[in-house]
Amino acid sequence: MARIAVGGFRHGTNSFAPTLATYEEFERGSGWPPLTRGETLFAAMAGCNLALSGLIDEARTLGHYLVPTLWAAAGASGPVTRDAYERIAGMLLEDIAEQGPFDAVCLDLHGAMAAEHLEDGEGELLRRLRAIAGPDLPVVATLDRHANVTPAMVRHASALVAGRTFPQIDRAETGRRAARHLDALLRGSRAMRAGFRRLPFLIPLIGSCTLAGPGAAIIGLLRSLETGPVASLSFAAGFPAADVADCGPSLLGYGADQAAVDAALERLAGEIVGREAEWAGGRPLDPDAAVTAALKLAQGAARPVLLADVQDDPGAGGTGDTMGLLKALLRHGAEDAALGLVYDPHVATVAHRCGEGADIAVCLGGKHGVAGDSSLDATFTVEALADGRFACTGPVYGGARMELAPIACLRIGGVRVVVAGKRVQAADQAMFRHVGIEPARETILALKSAVQFRADFGPIAAAVLLTAAPGAAVADPAKLPFTRLRPGMRLGPMGPAFGGGGMVGGG
Repeated sequence: MARIAVGGFRHGTNSFAPTLATYEEFERGSGWPPLTRGETLFAAMAGCNLALSGLIDEARTLGHYLVPTLWAAAGASGPVTRDAYERIAGMLLEDIAEQGPFDAVCLDLHGAMAAEHLEDGEGELLRRLRAIAGPDLPVVATLDRHANVTPAMVRHASALVAGRTFPQIDRAETGRRAARHLDALLRGSRAMRAGFRRLPFLIPLIGSCTLAGPGAAIIGLLRSLETGPVASLSFAAGFPAADVADCGPSLLGYGADQAAVDAALERLAGEIVGREAEWAGGRPLDPDAAVTAALKLAQGAARPVLLADVQDDPGAGGTGDTMGLLKALLRHGAEDAALGLVYDPHVATVAHRCGEGADIAVCLGGKHGVAGDSSLDATFTVEALADGRFACTGPVYGGARMELAPIACLRIGGVRVVVAGKRVQAADQAMFRHVGIEPARETILALKSAVQFRADFGPIAAAVLLTAAPGAAVADPAKLPFTRLRPGMRLGPMGPAFGGGGMVGGG
């Protein structure tokens, strides 16, 4: 039995988003458990589709004794504030230092965290951990599917294990894989040879979906190559809205034989680059074209047509309150439509104060200064109110207990709008059912999510249309004003190459 410190510190940083990740955002927790420290960490993780949850369950099954430290996660946004980073990293490292010695440390990280004062949040965290733990202690970390892996992260960790699926239904399984890898190291495995490859182009979030196309093929290839002397392989697709030098996709491998690890990574890299054009993921429609197409597709359909508001995805740094798609639905007279989730705690509070059945004149959304977006100044009918506390039922959130109060269902014309007091992407049908909307019965469902929604909503859909209303989660990386990327990095599959100093040259 080994004594293992476990914890997590997660944030995906969109450098171009208008809001920062403050300490208070980690305290609130968005769609995941709020900041938790000590023994309560185990209860907070129980039953969730999180890497730390799977890691805890698997490590206990393998007979290890776990010491909880800290869990902190905030929804994707602009950089983590210096105050939040230093306070949370300080608490985590303090717990590890004071509760040791340990036989190992295992952490749930995102891999694309930047702070106001640091480009590489995880690399710096692991560097500080190494200074405490020493050079030989096994340190294993899980990473998000969209990690921007850095040389410092690879150097200071014994192993990094990234999620594979997008929608991210395998978070808990990623934790279990990490626990098994750590267990093997503790039992004398020689799988310490590391390989790391960075790939030459950014992958849009909508292009990194693994339900079909190159994403699905790479998962199959990873599994086939992860055998014999190759103990662990990961493909991190990168978080393409991060203006940092190490932004972009990468490959990681660990094994007992360096040549075998390197050969597996070369095979994977060849497959990914050889299918470069396929990673684009399609071109989203403008809101009017998307709604027009949805109305046509919905005629006679027995299931709803889904409209994905991809550029206001809170999971990618969207503010969750842009009004472009809602305004298009109203312009075209959509009926039996529902849209969610709109982040506007003020409007949700007004709805609760006035009560069900009331007509309220409010300015909904548009409160974060997103270019091309504005509030919807209108009168809504309060159709339903709820406390915002419910358990998710879909495969992405996997039993997570939501705390979205206040939450309300408002009606305007033929559209019902779910307005919440916390910012979270619409990736679970329970978010609508909680306020009396049965998603499968709607004609059109408009969802603030880029890809995660497909896991729970895809099976009930007649069709899925991607739409690009103005938002902070810009779908095409080539449209972002990068200044810090590595020169030569292509700004999307087959895209132009970044030339440094904010200039873009031909690629």
